Amino acid sequence: MPDKIVLAYSGGLDTSIIIPWLKEHYAYDVIAMVGDVGQGDDLDAVVEKAYSTGASKVVVEDLREEFLTGYVFAALKAGAVYEHKYLLGTSLARPVIAKHQVEVALREGAIAVAHGCTGKGNDQVRFELTYQALAPELKIVAPWREWSLKSREDCLDYAEQHGIPVAASREKIHSRDRNLWHISHEGGELEDAANAPLATTWQITRSPQEAPDEEEQVKIGFENGTPVSVNGMKLDPVSLVELLNEIGARNAIGRVDLVENRFVGIKSRGCYETPGGTLLIAAHRELEALCLERDVAHFKQHVALKYAELVYYGLWFTPLREALDAFVETTQREMTGAVTLSAYKGNVSVMSRESEYSLYRTDLSSFTMGDNYDQKDAAGFIRILGLPSRSRARARVEVAK
Repeated sequence: MPDKIVLAYSGGLDTSIIIPWLKEHYAYDVIAMVGDVGQGDDLDAVVEKAYSTGASKVVVEDLREEFLTGYVFAALKAGAVYEHKYLLGTSLARPVIAKHQVEVALREGAIAVAHGCTGKGNDQVRFELTYQALAPELKIVAPWREWSLKSREDCLDYAEQHGIPVAASREKIHSRDRNLWHISHEGGELEDAANAPLATTWQITRSPQEAPDEEEQVKIGFENGTPVSVNGMKLDPVSLVELLNEIGARNAIGRVDLVENRFVGIKSRGCYETPGGTLLIAAHRELEALCLERDVAHFKQHVALKYAELVYYGLWFTPLREALDAFVETTQREMTGAVTLSAYKGNVSVMSRESEYSLYRTDLSSFTMGDNYDQKDAAGFIRILGLPSRSRARARVEVAK
């Protein structure tokens, strides 16, 4: 019997041609693993396509809730945003898909795993570091680093030669990745950083010009940093994110056009749509502003930057990420409350913040003086803080003499 290999399969252009390629070049028994992270595909059609192109077995894993609760919400609580803009939609999905791919490989007795990532991108790192962390004994096959195909046009030619139907065409050449958290767009006109995205590039969000002329308010409730309700309705994680995606998308929220630094050292340009995630990040930040002590809040900004970098670089299954999660969890113990946002033509504004753990006190912040703060106390600590400056100034005077 031929050796088994498990392919992370999406049914897109790359993985569609990888099944016949693996059979031609390695004579593997190919098992296709489809990870449902909310990409919205017709999974029955994806399964049928995998079988029609040569897969011996197709395994579909519903990863939507695990993706959100175990990965997305962890990054949300950490405040992880890569290079100021990217909310890490693809970066967070890869480790959960790769984790289950490994589990399928071990369960099926496979000797190898494969993916459809290019040798220039970040995803190859994310998949393969997960494989190595969870099952280093498995062989890794990365066709893009082996075959002679050099471009998406070459892949289209290969698909046509092998009678494989693909959604991508020579006129519609974008590479897209969609899940519950976002949709990304690369290729086509976006390869030139001087080009604006086409109106047709955006897939799920309205443009500001098409958005309603009235603002829409949305109240997001949190428990220990985790979002649990929208407009007072308790929702499961998947339903909550789907609802916020609808609200954000119709109000033109969450579009990002980014030139980013890939892990391999290449600058790349991509566009992202993260409507619900943009609302959640804004609300969570405001809740922390209300409830998180100053020094913890300031230090957590450093943690957020490192956390985003780890996620982007594919270093999810590492001791450092686990240690950072432990720190973040302690900061979220009192992040319970609600934030009301206004969404209007691509803009997000804060309308209100409320929490029983609020550290904001009107008697202290008010311009009116009260019994809880004696302004005369300020003179002493200002003089102590100014001591080094005064000493340096006096020394300069002495030298000048």
